Amino acid sequence: MDFTLIIMLVLVVALGILAYRKSPTLLLDGLKDGGKMFWDILPVLIIAFVAAGLLGKVLPRELMKSWMGEGSGLRGLILGTLAGAVTPGGPYVQFPIVAALLKSGVGLAPMMAYISSWSLLGLNRFIVFEVPLLGWRLACARMIASLIFPVIIGTMTRFIWMRL
Repeated sequence: MDFTLIIMLVLVVALGILAYRKSPTLLLDGLKDGGKMFWDILPVLIIAFVAAGLLGKVLPRELMKSWMGEGSGLRGLILGTLAGAVTPGGPYVQFPIVAALLKSGVGLAPMMAYISSWSLLGLNRFIVFEVPLLGWRLACARMIASLIFPVIIGTMTRFIWMRL
């Protein structure tokens, strides 16, 4: 059994015991809420995993290697950064895509730039949340200050990975 699965199982059992001790109805309410969240997110998960599987088959491996492979240098880091910034969706969408891209020949540094950019620069979040809530000036200042970090993170991750 996977270590992460064991940790999650222990957490669920512990939370279940705490909820039941507080009130037996809390345990049932929690199970219902969890089940509802599962059914709400299931279609997105299915679509994300199918899209990731297709992405790995559709993208030409040699093209991906030349554009974003290990030897793509700064171009691969910039492409990873741009792709991550414009790709919407949560982690349940992103990480299957990342896994498929890695299998299709994309290098470690560009993929880490992609993940970092998705997290730091997400244009969808910037437009929908940051600008309306923080205003243009602060949102743009934060975005501009964050631009370089995906490239740095991609480079540093590869550097560390090669030495582990």
